[in-house]
Amino acid sequence: MKISLKFSGLLLLIAFAAGCATAPSPVVGPVEVKGTEVPGPSCVGVVDPAPEGTRAVEDEALLASALGEEGKGQLCMGAVFEVTGPVTVYRVWTASKPWSELGRWWSLQPPEGPVEQYRADNAICPEWSELDQASVCQLVIGSRFVMGPGQSATCKSTSLPQSATNQVYIDNDTRQDRVFVEQCQPFEGWSVVPR
Repeated sequence: MKISLKFSGLLLLIAFAAGCATAPSPVVGPVEVKGTEVPGPSCVGVVDPAPEGTRAVEDEALLASALGEEGKGQLCMGAVFEVTGPVTVYRVWTASKPWSELGRWWSLQPPEGPVEQYRADNAICPEWSELDQASVCQLVIGSRFVMGPGQSATCKSTSLPQSATNQVYIDNDTRQDRVFVEQCQPFEGWSVVPR
């Protein structure tokens, strides 16, 4: 009996040590996020914890639509969340393109700082958006979104590296009348700082 208890204890210690040895560490090469492979080197940063009013869920198709290849923007890695309570999101967009107000890329944090810093933090190429207007909305209860740090982006005139700043991908498509935000209004806290 004593031998089997010692042996069981030893097995438990080995299993514990093996679990510690496989704890998350910087990854080189493809990154696997819930079954979806992301090409390229390891990502910068981590996926932030589930925000209040959400719960983590599995949705491989939605996750795959938010992840981008190196140099093409989108997310480097991410996790999917479902909205269970009030969640506020912010979007910076181009005023001369009013249809872009309800696009796919959002933030849980109010936008701040000079435009160029916001652009770098969120890997947004100048040709994608002028970033001269901001909105604040509520996510629709029951909707899903992906959150994670940004992938690098190769722009016409510059390159933006991966960013540890978490972005929110909402699968809005106004052409198909598929929008998962509501109660939108201008966000007065965003002021365009000259370049």
